[in-house]
Amino acid sequence: MSITFKVNGVRHTLDIEMEMPLLWVLRDELGLTGTKFGCGVAACGACTVHVDGVATRSCVTPVLEVENSEVVTIEGLAVSQGAKDALAPIQAAWIAHQVPQCGYCQSGMLMAVSALLHENPKPSDEEIDEAITNVCRCGTYPRIRAAIHSLSNA
Repeated sequence: MSITFKVNGVRHTLDIEMEMPLLWVLRDELGLTGTKFGCGVAACGACTVHVDGVATRSCVTPVLEVENSEVVTIEGLAVSQGAKDALAPIQAAWIAHQVPQCGYCQSGMLMAVSALLHENPKPSDEEIDEAITNVCRCGTYPRIRAAIHSLSNA
């Protein structure tokens, strides 16, 4: 069966299984490998993308659910946020605050945080904790908060 949706502003029509998780469509069918597989049960958040602006765990989202939707992955984050240079502001803040260690969770974390900041440009620590349930095994949460607050205080 065929499905049509946009990914990072590009329209795709694919002939694939409708129950295939969006994660595998992005990685295996479209070659967008920035979105990571972590747990496969929507617990860790490494697979987070935006679907019509909403942070979505792609490992448990059947591709059928994104038909006629706009999906943004880490590869399209800067453009989707109107960045004039190569990085979205949140990506630049991540670098400035040296957030990543191993980096595996960071694409999903960035996608979750950018969705939060779109909805709430000045979140408190409590609001960050409530909204961002992604897991960082390196424990860089204090730097994540610092990066978020640097943007909300700008």
